[in-house]
Amino acid sequence: MAVIGIDYTPAYDQGGGIGRYVRELVASLADVDTTTDYRLFVAGVHATHPLPSAPGHNFRWCPAGISPRWLARLWHRARIPWPVEYWTGNVDLFHATDFVLPPVHRKTRTLLTVHDLSFVHLPEATSPALKRYLDRVVPRSVSRADHILADSRATKDDLVALYRTPPDKVTVLLSGVNRAFRRITDQQILQATLRKYDLGNWPFLFTVGTVQPRKNYVRLFEALALVRMQWPDLHLVIAGGRGWLDDPIYEAINRLGLDSAIHLIGFAEDDDLPALYSAAVAVPYVSLYEGFGLPVLEAMACGTPVIASKVSSIPEVAGDAALLVDPLSVEAIADAIGQIMASPSLVARLVERGYTQAARFTWERAATQLVEVYTSLMGERS
Repeated sequence: MAVIGIDYTPAYDQGGGIGRYVRELVASLADVDTTTDYRLFVAGVHATHPLPSAPGHNFRWCPAGISPRWLARLWHRARIPWPVEYWTGNVDLFHATDFVLPPVHRKTRTLLTVHDLSFVHLPEATSPALKRYLDRVVPRSVSRADHILADSRATKDDLVALYRTPPDKVTVLLSGVNRAFRRITDQQILQATLRKYDLGNWPFLFTVGTVQPRKNYVRLFEALALVRMQWPDLHLVIAGGRGWLDDPIYEAINRLGLDSAIHLIGFAEDDDLPALYSAAVAVPYVSLYEGFGLPVLEAMACGTPVIASKVSSIPEVAGDAALLVDPLSVEAIADAIGQIMASPSLVARLVERGYTQAARFTWERAATQLVEVYTSLMGERS
């Protein structure tokens, strides 16, 4: 029986983003593959945050008490070749799910997921210390890995152009949409969710993402200020934790006089997101760069119109089901919001197209493709 190790640390350690990606992918993997012996490596496990039940009978937890930060210091700064198999036991293949490949035994095949290269494209939006680390470690990991998964065609193209990675070394594995993301019409559920996050009954825009420069929140705030000249009751709700280089973002709220109109609710529980999407007038996702952009599809699955950036991977995800805008143009963002506020027929078209677009992306399909990649990689060694 094949034995495959997977780095589950982001799913344990991170609430959103890559953490959600790994949780969803592994859960679907457990549905489509019930025979392979999977070892889930998790760094930084502690008693106050116990591991849940394994996702399937053929999955086994392999916890490490050492924190991800200390492992990064040992593995990638001190370059200590302490193999991950110390925790997983011998594996035929190890899948690193978050940019960086740990030391492995010489005979172990390796698969690396690279979600995006935003730290190369937008260095000003990345903390200097993190950028120095990623600039050193990610290219080395890409070079060492036997094969690479990219979240989108845009990320694959970046790997080829920026790191000169052979195209046949990279497979695009598209994310999916959890079936829980659907239109919520029950007013009791909607009202209870709004009360939970101290939100009122005013119309609001809703978006999801860490509070950091790459999400382009300052321009979104400026666009909101323009739109509120015609629709003064419109609010903006952001679900996402505090990030880095975020002081100018908070300063912009005060500068624009939007303290009562912008609501930073922190991480929203996954179970609450469908109701928040459904209650919103629209979802503006005007990031400067994304490796995929899962909130675009989640909003569409919930029947909410989307305004999205026409850069990086986002057009791949949105298709013809969103209003695509230049994320550097405050006026373009404001105009798109205004179109949705003023045109029920436009909203109806976007919603209909959105349902169709979201249905194209499933985690079952992603997990099935992942099994094919695993099988192919292990077959190359045999």
